[in-house]
Amino acid sequence: MILTLKVKLISGMYAKGDWEGVIEIDATDTLEDLHFAIQKAVKFANDHMYEFRIGRTERSRNMEVFNDDTGNVYEQTIGGLYPLPDKKSLYYLFDYGDDWFFKIVKTQKTCPEPLPGVAYPRLVQESGVKPEQYPAWDDEE
Repeated sequence: MILTLKVKLISGMYAKGDWEGVIEIDATDTLEDLHFAIQKAVKFANDHMYEFRIGRTERSRNMEVFNDDTGNVYEQTIGGLYPLPDKKSLYYLFDYGDDWFFKIVKTQKTCPEPLPGVAYPRLVQESGVKPEQYPAWDDEE
């Protein structure tokens, strides 16, 4: 089954505008696979720690966390997360210093089968201003 996820930038150190992308991903793929798909979609260098969170907001006190410390990011499948608990959302945090936060929403109730010859995960749509992880610094004063 293929899940369609809308990934929306909430905030980040150098965010200059709204950005969102739609990613199709196999339900058997892990959160680590989703991490790599988001990294590819926004063209970030995969050079910082990351985690996924399930909570009411991206900074809720009571949330379920998936990261490298717990190791559950490597085993938790995307399909196994859904349906999420009532009034809770999935969030992705990349780079604990620059705090790139993304909200992830499953967009379809029915999940189609994978298309033959198509490589998943894949970015199928995007809008807005793609975030720039490391903007060029102007040396002029």
